[in-house]
Order: sequence, then C-alpha cells, then structure tokens
Amino acid sequence: MTDGLYFTYSERETELLAADFAGVLTPDTVIALSGELGAGKTAFVRGLAIGLAYGGTVSSPTFTIVNEYHGGRLPIFHFDLYRLSGTYEVCDIGWDDYLGRGGVIAAEWSDRAADLLPEGTIYVDIGFGKFGTNRVLRVSGAN
Repeated sequence: MTDGLYFTYSERETELLAADFAGVLTPDTVIALSGELGAGKTAFVRGLAIGLAYGGTVSSPTFTIVNEYHGGRLPIFHFDLYRLSGTYEVCDIGWDDYLGRGGVIAAEWSDRAADLLPEGTIYVDIGFGKFGTNRVLRVSGAN
C-alpha cells in the first residue's frame, strides 16, 4: 500500500486491503487511524491482524483503551483513544511505553495523540463513500 486513495465496498474488502498492507509492515510502525464512528477503523485493524498471522479475535478497545495481540509475525498494540481528552491522558495510559516495543501500533481516533505521533507515522483516514456502504481510505506517509 502506498500513499493514495483506496475504495472498498464491504467490511471484508477493508480487512483484505489492510491484510495485504500488513505484509510490508516493520517493527515499531505506527498507524494513525481516523474516521467517523462506524467507518471501519476496527475492520482495518482486524485486517492488519490477519495479514500479520494473528489468529485471535480483534475487537475495539473502546473501554480498555488498548488491546494487545501477540502470536503473529509482529505484535499489534490496538489503541482506541476516543474516550481520552488529549495528550496528557494519552501519556497517562502509557503511550510512550508502547513505542519501541517492536510491534505495530494501530491508534483509532489518533487525533487525540496528534502531538505524540512519531516521525514516520502512517495516516489512514477512512470515510464513507457516496453510496453509504462503500469506504474511501486516504493513506499518507506510507511511501
């Protein structure tokens, strides 16, 4: 996956796109996900897990803030920052402890941590297409 626009027409297609993308991920990659509620951020992370050969369940960490998925090619640290009010609270949950742990950080609602995202972060904004069921994914920083 390189910078640009991608279109998917089902949740499964979003997962497959992310699974393909996962093949080129390296340790300490940070993926900043943004988009409205229900746009497909968690589906994208499920796809990353599939592509990294993680065999377990992937669900939104809305109430736990972070889920860790181990057992694949790289661990995934899946953050949902929706309930946090800004940089201070993101730091308070141990954000810095996850950087440099050799995994992939996938952060939903990444705007809550905008000041903390390292150089080299890959940005994925997922929006609704004009038909409602399709999605438009805008990727930057992946080149």
